[in-house]
Amino acid sequence: MGALDAVAARVAGGATVEFRPSGSSMVPLIRSRQLVAVAPVDPSKLEPGDIVLARAAGTVYLRLVSSLDQARQRVQISNNRGRINGWTNHARVFGICVAVDGTPRPGAAAKARAADPDDRP
Repeated sequence: MGALDAVAARVAGGATVEFRPSGSSMVPLIRSRQLVAVAPVDPSKLEPGDIVLARAAGTVYLRLVSSLDQARQRVQISNNRGRINGWTNHARVFGICVAVDGTPRPGAAAKARAADPDDRP
């Protein structure tokens, strides 16, 4: 189980989660240990360039959407240095990065999934 699995579970459950990912693969969009906010996403609204929390090849990543295949309901994710992590289906795209260090990501909020009123405590 990787460090982002617990975050993915919370986001999949409907929570918007703030955390500080480490690593340099998303620089300059996200630098190591910057505070990011990830909200549940409607995968059908994604576009290349969006940053998502998704599982590909058994690992949860915070990555760029690099390509879409709407007919097969899947997205390709990549880091910001050109490495492709692979394709994953919409069910494995848990959330979208809506802010980095408090700065909203353009257009991301409109792609977040609305909270289900039945999910309230």
